[in-house]
Amino acid sequence: MQTVYWLVIFVVLLIIEIVTMGLTTIWFAGGALAAFFAGVIGFGVTVQAVVFLAVSIVLLVMTRPIAVKYFNQERQKTNAESLIGHTALVIEDINTLKSAGRVEINGQEWSAKTDEPDGEIGKDTVVVVEGIQGVKLIVREKED
Repeated sequence: MQTVYWLVIFVVLLIIEIVTMGLTTIWFAGGALAAFFAGVIGFGVTVQAVVFLAVSIVLLVMTRPIAVKYFNQERQKTNAESLIGHTALVIEDINTLKSAGRVEINGQEWSAKTDEPDGEIGKDTVVVVEGIQGVKLIVREKED
């Protein structure tokens, strides 16, 4: 009867992993499955617990670095940081001293400023996004 608990633990950990997709509980799910098989073979609770811990630790140490390296490697950034390095078009003169200026990038309008305290960039100039400060893009003129 105690072996069923390992199976329940395995299923619960697997469900948590599926929901979170964070590579956090999959290693312990493998340990629970191994402990379940140890119980089916006839080993006692102590051996089952040792198998659970040993297999979980081995899986964690041996496979996590490989999985993290290749898991979601092609995932694109979905936040504003993905704009860094892209070009934009100035749609309102940028004057950092007056805190004025707007650019359009990917069909969206953003407030913009330069990195220099008194920087100015004229309308219809192509700029490159160097960073983000608060809700403003930090831009510089694109060099040809």
